[in-house]
Amino acid sequence: MGKKGKKEKKGRGAEKTAAKMEKKVSKRSRKEEEDLEALIAHFQTLDARKTQIVETPCSPPSPRLNASLSAHPEKDELILFGGEYFNGQKTFLYNELYIYNIRKDSWSKVDIPNPPPRRCAHQAVVVPQGGGQLWVFGGEFASPDGEQFYHYRDLWVLHLATKTWEQVKATGGPSGRSGHRMVAWKRQLLLFGGFHESTRDYVYYNDVYAFDLDTFTWSKLCPSGVGPSPRSGCQMSVTPQGSVVIYGGYSKQRIKKDVDKGTPHCDMFLLKSEEGREGSWAWSRINPSGVKPTPRSGFSVAVAPNHQTLLFGGVCDEEEEERLEGDFFNDLYFFDATRNRWFAGQLKGPKTEKRRRRRGRRAGPDGAGEQEQACGGAGAPAPLEVVTEVAAEDGTVVTIKQMLCAPHVAGQPQPEDEDSPEEASSPVVEPSPRSNAMLAVKHGVLYVYGGMFEAGDRQVTLSDLYCLDLHKMEEWKALVEMDPETQEWLEETDSDEDSDQAEGAEGGEEEEEEEEEDSAEDGSSEDGGEGRLVVARPAVRERGLGCL
Repeated sequence: MGKKGKKEKKGRGAEKTAAKMEKKVSKRSRKEEEDLEALIAHFQTLDARKTQIVETPCSPPSPRLNASLSAHPEKDELILFGGEYFNGQKTFLYNELYIYNIRKDSWSKVDIPNPPPRRCAHQAVVVPQGGGQLWVFGGEFASPDGEQFYHYRDLWVLHLATKTWEQVKATGGPSGRSGHRMVAWKRQLLLFGGFHESTRDYVYYNDVYAFDLDTFTWSKLCPSGVGPSPRSGCQMSVTPQGSVVIYGGYSKQRIKKDVDKGTPHCDMFLLKSEEGREGSWAWSRINPSGVKPTPRSGFSVAVAPNHQTLLFGGVCDEEEEERLEGDFFNDLYFFDATRNRWFAGQLKGPKTEKRRRRRGRRAGPDGAGEQEQACGGAGAPAPLEVVTEVAAEDGTVVTIKQMLCAPHVAGQPQPEDEDSPEEASSPVVEPSPRSNAMLAVKHGVLYVYGGMFEAGDRQVTLSDLYCLDLHKMEEWKALVEMDPETQEWLEETDSDEDSDQAEGAEGGEEEEEEEEEDSAEDGSSEDGGEGRLVVARPAVRERGLGCL
């Protein structure tokens, strides 16, 4: 009895110790959130110094991911807002607004009084009302050391005609979150999913909210049927029939103490408004045919011509307890909701190559055309001009002037190889594999900006810009390129961690802007094909942020 009583007493002591630790953790977590709120308020005070709208021509934005890139509904412009950057030791958050003029191929930075606080992993949706509006909801703010996070639940609108920000305060909206998805549906904004993370725990959502653009009111939808499991970073798009498609996404769960396992989802659901019942919605699961995307997270989504949904890039991870190994992608997939079918995006190649191939195939029955092409090179020794007449297939006689060269020496390259597309030495132009890039489509042209990939324990944040004509599907064009070797990467140390945390809590905007300018000058990208192994860090804690 004595031993048993001693064990029970010891057990109660352990419970008390655990309760005390939980209380300390809870208290520390509240203190961290208060610190973040104070830091956000500090930056807002600095932003309040802006009293007028200033638009300044500038170089392309600094490297970043988890920003938003939106196409202006009336002008040939792209709108870039927010985002984050990690240099190995410190995390930077932005609330900058950039405009890319498509016709002029030029950037400008727009400083507007009272902008939203700095954030990343938010959602931005453009609607045509009032000369164009950009609606922004949620997202997160990270401490400089990347250890604590504050999730927003605020709603903002940028009036594009007047270039003014307005915070719209409406009750009953979603809780604070990141990695959610939002689309414009008729005269409403529909929002789905996302996640919230603190030092104590994390939670994923599968709730659905609607914001009425006429009454400025939120309502929570309660669709019937079985819908998607909680997730973030999924595809959300509106079909030509007026339904909403949810595909993929990411979530993680705790498998044991301090060990989490991430799951990329591959299922697909349809959210449909029930006819004759206003405000009533229903979930149904769909199984599209065709070539489906391979499992991945961190992919980006845009709406392509013909109401098709385009999916680009992402990463597929193999996780171990303290290690994360990932393959990054730069491939394209299209989902055709009308046919309920996936298909892979295949590039046709530039037209010049096609013409060369056609010319190369135009040879007479006796092969005279091939002989002419082979011997007409500038480097052919002792050329001899010979004029011959060749009967074509339709019976006409064609006079051909031939330049006959000396017999070909073994091992010597054929002059025709210079014109052969198969032997072309120019490298293929395309975005490097990446995740969390920003996409936008304007006039049937896809634009891909920024994102990141990992090489060893280094995170490479990108600021390059590529475009692809989705009607022609011929080749990528690089509008802004980068050299990754010049991008700053600082190795993490305990002393650096402590000093950065203190500096970030007290530092001002001027100092951060100097660091941002340095990163803008040094920041660059490289081919991410080699980026596979990565040590888990706070900067890559969440694969389900993704971008639209």
